[in-house]
Amino acid sequence: MRLEQQPLFGLMAEFGGPRRLIRAIEAAREAGYTEMDAFTPYPVEEVWEALGHHRSKLPAIVLVGGILGAILGFGLQYWTSVIAYPLNIGGRPLNSWPAFIPVTFEMTILVATLFTVLGMFALNGLPQPYHPVFNVERFALASRDRYFLCIGAWDPNFDREATAEFLQAQEPEEVSEVAS
Repeated sequence: MRLEQQPLFGLMAEFGGPRRLIRAIEAAREAGYTEMDAFTPYPVEEVWEALGHHRSKLPAIVLVGGILGAILGFGLQYWTSVIAYPLNIGGRPLNSWPAFIPVTFEMTILVATLFTVLGMFALNGLPQPYHPVFNVERFALASRDRYFLCIGAWDPNFDREATAEFLQAQEPEEVSEVAS
């Protein structure tokens, strides 16, 4: 099947360095493109900022997990010591909260960690064993020494010819169509 017959996911430009990629992203944002993604062989903070990504929701997810873990840890100990099996040993109070601190702390860490892992999977859209950019032959270089900018076909300003001309104007090494 020919590439032109498959639905188009977007257009992708290949750059030789991070500075050229960042300049292309900034030019694309100035041109009005909003639905784009960049692929680099290692994390580049400036790329994240140039794409317009805002703060992550992950810290809030971890905080909720930690609070939930603390409530669950303390609640479980309170329920077992005061409600389900009230044993008065040595005259201590049934709700002996200082004795509950270690388990409460460990449950806080455990649940916060679980929320961190699950939140990362959810926010990153993982697991994702297939992505349309894998259809581009040269994309294998993204894990070595190449930098890619992909403008999605669902972008309101996307026009196949105009977007291809725009990407060519950014002086990439190659512009490729990304089939869905």
